[in-house]
Amino acid sequence: MSSKTNQDPKAFVAIKKRSRVPGVMITQYVEQLPAGKTTPDFVRKPMPMTTQEGKKGFFKAVVSGEPAPAVTWGRNKGEVDDPEKYKTRYDERAQDHILEIIGVKPDQADTYKCFATNEYGMAVCTATLNVIAVGFNKKAKEEANGQEPQDFRKMLKKTVVVTRKKQLPPKKEGEIDPKLMELLICAPKKDYEKICYDFGVTDFRWLLKRLNQLKKEREDEQAKVVEQLDNVKQIEVQPNGRAEFSLNMKLHDPNSAINLYKDGTMLPYGDDDDSKHSLKKTGTKYRFSIKDAKPEDAGFYQVDVEDANVLTTDFQVPAVDFIAKIKDVKAFESEDAIFQCLLSTPLNRITWSKKDSSLDHGDKYEITVSEDRLIHTLRVKDCKMGDDGEYYAIAGITSSCASLKVEADPNGKGSKGTHTGNQDDLSQLALEQQAKLQKQKDDLEAAGRAQAEKDAAGDGGDGGDGDEGGDGTNKNLLTDGENENIGNDADDKKKKRVRAGPLVPDTVIDRGVQFVCGLSDTVANIGKRAELSCKLSSDTSEGRWYKNGKLLTSEDGVTIIKDGACHRLVIDCCKKDDAAVYCFEADGRKSEAALNIQDPPIIDEDALGKFTKPVIVKAGENAEWKLPFSGGAPMNIQWFKDDDELLPALNVKIETSTTETKLRLVKCQRKDGGEIRIKIKNEFGTTEAISKLIVLDKPTPPQGPVDIMESAVTSVEFKWKPPKHSGGCPVTNYVIERQQVGRNKWSDLGEIPGSNPSYKDSDVNPGRRYCYRIRAKNAEGISDYLQTEDIAAGVLRYPGSPTAPKVVSAFKDCINLAWGPPCDTGGTKIVGYNLEKNKKGTNYWSLVNQGGPITDTKYAVKDVFEGAAYEFRVSAINLSGAGDPSIPCDTVIARDPMKPPGKVTDLKLTSSNYTTFSLAWTKPKEMKGVVDEAQGYYVEIRPIENLEWTRCNAIPITLTSYTVVGLKAMASYWVRVIATNYGGDGEPHGFDSYVIAMPPPVRPKFKDRNMKTFVVVRSGNTVRLNINFEASPMPQILWQKDGTPLSKHVTITNSDKGSQMLIPQSERSDSGIYTITIKNIVGQESVDIEIRVTDDPKPPGPVELDQNIPGTVTLSWTSSPDEKRDDRLHYMVSMRDSFKRTWRTVADNLFNNKFTVINIMSGREYYFRVFAKNDMGLSSPSESPAFGTISQKGKFKVNMPEKKSLDLQSPPSFIVPLKARTAPQGYESYMSCAVRGDPAPRVTWYHNNISLNTNTNYHITNVCGVCSLLILTVGPRDNGEYKVVIENKLGTAESSMTLIVRE
Repeated sequence: MSSKTNQDPKAFVAIKKRSRVPGVMITQYVEQLPAGKTTPDFVRKPMPMTTQEGKKGFFKAVVSGEPAPAVTWGRNKGEVDDPEKYKTRYDERAQDHILEIIGVKPDQADTYKCFATNEYGMAVCTATLNVIAVGFNKKAKEEANGQEPQDFRKMLKKTVVVTRKKQLPPKKEGEIDPKLMELLICAPKKDYEKICYDFGVTDFRWLLKRLNQLKKEREDEQAKVVEQLDNVKQIEVQPNGRAEFSLNMKLHDPNSAINLYKDGTMLPYGDDDDSKHSLKKTGTKYRFSIKDAKPEDAGFYQVDVEDANVLTTDFQVPAVDFIAKIKDVKAFESEDAIFQCLLSTPLNRITWSKKDSSLDHGDKYEITVSEDRLIHTLRVKDCKMGDDGEYYAIAGITSSCASLKVEADPNGKGSKGTHTGNQDDLSQLALEQQAKLQKQKDDLEAAGRAQAEKDAAGDGGDGGDGDEGGDGTNKNLLTDGENENIGNDADDKKKKRVRAGPLVPDTVIDRGVQFVCGLSDTVANIGKRAELSCKLSSDTSEGRWYKNGKLLTSEDGVTIIKDGACHRLVIDCCKKDDAAVYCFEADGRKSEAALNIQDPPIIDEDALGKFTKPVIVKAGENAEWKLPFSGGAPMNIQWFKDDDELLPALNVKIETSTTETKLRLVKCQRKDGGEIRIKIKNEFGTTEAISKLIVLDKPTPPQGPVDIMESAVTSVEFKWKPPKHSGGCPVTNYVIERQQVGRNKWSDLGEIPGSNPSYKDSDVNPGRRYCYRIRAKNAEGISDYLQTEDIAAGVLRYPGSPTAPKVVSAFKDCINLAWGPPCDTGGTKIVGYNLEKNKKGTNYWSLVNQGGPITDTKYAVKDVFEGAAYEFRVSAINLSGAGDPSIPCDTVIARDPMKPPGKVTDLKLTSSNYTTFSLAWTKPKEMKGVVDEAQGYYVEIRPIENLEWTRCNAIPITLTSYTVVGLKAMASYWVRVIATNYGGDGEPHGFDSYVIAMPPPVRPKFKDRNMKTFVVVRSGNTVRLNINFEASPMPQILWQKDGTPLSKHVTITNSDKGSQMLIPQSERSDSGIYTITIKNIVGQESVDIEIRVTDDPKPPGPVELDQNIPGTVTLSWTSSPDEKRDDRLHYMVSMRDSFKRTWRTVADNLFNNKFTVINIMSGREYYFRVFAKNDMGLSSPSESPAFGTISQKGKFKVNMPEKKSLDLQSPPSFIVPLKARTAPQGYESYMSCAVRGDPAPRVTWYHNNISLNTNTNYHITNVCGVCSLLILTVGPRDNGEYKVVIENKLGTAESSMTLIVRE
């Protein structure tokens, strides 16, 4: 890699320095960095990565530097310029420079470099890429082609390693195969029994505790890389010959490496069906498959995500074939269909499947196996038409196929029956096959014994070479019907020695008696029953029980039971001495377990019954509890009262011995009552007992506040609450006393029953005030008193107004009304109501209930005239009299019920804004007998996102217009209007589409006609632009500066009528063209405003004078320092002479640094000033030295030349014509041409054939034949053709050009 800079080669240096980021080296190209400039550096360097072959690889880097550095990539070995392998890009959001490696291959494993370069230096760092290979095809191909081994150093650069998974420990004699536990960890619970049966384990319950622990550890490992894992399916051979296993898995990182192992060795896999081993992913389902499964594919398969195992399955390929295959079956609907097959070798199970799925034993399918495990049967129950199709029986990697044809029942009765295929007598074939297998086994055993005797008769050694005896032709014969994998490894062969005696080779040896279920550790309590049990694989085997190595018999106080293959040891009453290690031995096999005896706390049942009875004492007496217990020491005893622990104190006495504990509470008070609890605990357990303490005492005072139920002229009634504590026994009576306010004497009013805490005093004087005392009484005494506040008697207090009457129904001769009682009863009960009516149009209210008060809250008024309109009101009556009347009800007409009105018509939207819209409609027509007249209207709205309608007016309106208020701006609403009358509501009528809360649509337009499009601001001042517009709905407002978003220090404030841009403190960098765009659903509009932030210009440098031609003087000066920062800065030259002594401008709008002044007269002194000029004004002048010529008078002499008749006149012509120009809008435009002619031609400028000579908007000059025209601010109106016409008496000439104004 190379780095290019713009530095002078002579000034090039290479200063090496380190970055703050480790591993980054910086090279500086200049000795001293300019102010504000920096060398490149890495904020975040690329990180090393390891990825799997075929995946994508990424290197990301974040760099810094001023100016911004360019980033390039390289590698130690090779280039990165191949676009099909490498892609580089820049993420603006994250500011990441990214190198993407597409489809990583092993040869791309290398050290990659990242270079960040600008004109002041270069930074470089490295990162390594490691590639994990998923296959060894390349290695195999190299070996086949005879390539030489690679150099070891080169191999180190490529991390293509053959990974090997840690092997499971080998199975030990008498222990569980580790493969079984590994399979159970990954398998669902429904497959436990099937897997255990394959390993000869018929009772797996004793494994569950250890299995759950291992499963929890495995789940913790998986949780690091897998978010969700379920639906694990073990390997099965499919009808198409592929062996498949699958799982549903959601990964934390989708790029995590997924590795496949067979017997601990990683396997390569592809993603298509042509690969030997393939992985296909569909959503979260991962399906692994083995194409054309062969016997050599058998093995222990594992799937790992990173280092976590997620699936384990055992693929076994037994040497088996079909002696009788399944055959086609025909069956009628509702009948059962049976498929049967006969195997050449006994198998525990085979796989039954249809074309797309395997079949499990259940309600629909019944799968059975004969006792000899040769005949396998599939029963399809209750056949349906959908059960048609092909069925497969798969044993190992061999399959048999047959079809099921289901036909409709011709009788239509749905009778049950069974149909099988055209099978031979499978039972007879099975017997023959079983005999054949037995003969092979016997022959093999005879050969083994003969070989053993021969070896024993020889040198008495180890029985010859292990490669001979025991490796007969029946090496793969499966005895006992189990799928045992026969080892083919040479080392295993050498270990198989044949001993002297009648033994057979290991491949067919009988394993003898084994434990199907071993002993388990047991815990029992003293005095309780304990039992140890195990199960053998043989019913005839006898065994012995040992305790700590000592043989046990029935005389040792134990019961020994043999139930077939089950053996049990029972201890009826456990003692401490029974704690020991027990062992059961049978035929050289043994199983051990420990019996632990515990002695938890125990409370005698009789003592517990006495303890739980409540203890009742009187206040001031002592309470005592005593409880005996037994159990192993040490004991921890705690007493509690209402969950608070009791500790020894003056009034709490606790005594405890090894067999008894006692609690005594001294001088009990009412507060001591409650729950008493004891807790006895030792190392073996905890027991508790609960009692109750009741302390008898006089009750506490009754509880207030006292509620006054009635305060009438002749009686007072009040109530209170019972005492908080009754004293341990019920309150029998309340004692009542009374005192008239103003007197000192209390009168005893007697006692009332304690069941009703209320009292009515009927012996009161009107206008008097009374105070009462209330005491509670029980068997232990009388409580303190509760005193009431002063209660007034005989005060006239009228009730409040009831609710307004509501018309329940109306007829021509009867009107039914109902109302609610008043909230304020006036202190006494309501005795009735008065109902009044008023005929519409009169001011007289007449009483309806002439016969007395109405006791109910409803009434039927029958004294009405048909067609008359009435109002009704009601007043409540208590013991003091009638209260104020209620609000009158709505006017009701005495007539039979009306029919609801029809739909309103001509519903329209008259106006709208952001919070309201107005509606208008036409009254529905009345059709006699169908719809009646509308008496009011309801307006309902429903936001478009809701399903419920909201009624805008609770009371019907009579007008046919309405304004809905409180709307949400720009929200959409459905609107409808419902007409109503006394007969009910009519059908609603609404708009066909929703209504949007907004004013009528208005296309955006700007309201300021005299809007400034050019603004000059002094640097540091505030810039504020207020743009007023008109638009509906509220438009989107976008501000941009020179086509890019605004800086953060610019503040934008928007409203529905305008927008303001504010720059609090302007800088020169804020100069530019600002564009505001307003857009809504109707259209959009935009306007450009040029803002120029500048300052008073600095004066130009020194002025120099030079005279090349007599009568002229040329001024030159140094540029103003502001010329580079202000592209509109120009110069103005002024002059004065010694004759006039006044300053006059001789040149303006000069954009160069030189000007020639003409008409310089000799004999005068001239002074010149040069000003820098911009939009803010003039700078201070730079003055020139005095310039003068001395007139020398000599002798006057006239040399008369020969007169020649010369004609210098010439027609006008252009030396330099006009040229076409393009100018940006808002900027100035300058155009010029050079002319000649004698006499001097008259010059006229035209724009689109309109003369500009008198137009003050254009600055026109003609100096020495140089004609120029200046447009200070170019706008759209300046587009068009510009023409210069020159003319004198000898002729006319013209030149034209086109000015294009760019937006």
